[in-house]
Amino acid sequence: MNNNVIHPEEARRMIRNNQWNRPTAGMCNGYTQANLVILPKDLAFEFLLFCQRNPKSCPVLDVTEPGSSVPALAAPSADLRSDLPSYRIYRNGILTDEVQDIHSYWTDDMTGFLIGCSFSFEQALMQNKIPVRHIEENRNVPMYKTSISCTKAGRFEGPMVVSMRPIPEKDVVRAVQVTSRFPSVHGAPVHIGDPRSIGIESIDTPDFGDAVTIKEGEVPVFWACGVTPQAVVMNVKPKLVITHSPGHMFITDWTDEEFGVL
Repeated sequence: MNNNVIHPEEARRMIRNNQWNRPTAGMCNGYTQANLVILPKDLAFEFLLFCQRNPKSCPVLDVTEPGSSVPALAAPSADLRSDLPSYRIYRNGILTDEVQDIHSYWTDDMTGFLIGCSFSFEQALMQNKIPVRHIEENRNVPMYKTSISCTKAGRFEGPMVVSMRPIPEKDVVRAVQVTSRFPSVHGAPVHIGDPRSIGIESIDTPDFGDAVTIKEGEVPVFWACGVTPQAVVMNVKPKLVITHSPGHMFITDWTDEEFGVL
């Protein structure tokens, strides 16, 4: 089976049945993928406000009703408790577990947030003959904490996380043009070039994901990343927050082109 072209509902079934437990980059090409944050109802408004104030990092695609695990807009047949390949459990800001199903952690006051993911514009990059290195090397995209501070909202504050893709110098302008069409999945890059300018000391040691090869004549290009809430959670230390494992996304029923604006 070619996992690049299967329908999202079939992909979620595979994930639910533990037939896919690795990163989802390149899976269901053409369909929008999303980051996940689940937290108690009493934190939901503050987190929504945080997302509203930080739309590059946290563009909200869907929010569940409190107590519901069904993303009614993004995929009404899905269940956020089982339809991602891997989840992270944070207690008091500390990563305590990484699991494939969160039914046992779910409570009736939880609210789920689906946040746009840059995997969703990678098909457009490849259609423009721009390489996506982590897909070529079958790795998870490299992600880094930066010195860029998010705008605070209530208890939520912390650093922006970025994803990095090496882009040939001749293609950098085109990569900016292509990704700018998709503001709901992070849009244009936030930085191009020297990683130290945004507080990244070693490009070879990402905070999340895997290092990838940067070839001669390529420039590191950085996009705001939906793993930002995990860095914020580690900073703020709420009692319990559930997220996706970096790179292990939720696949929606929406097509990427539905979010193109130009």
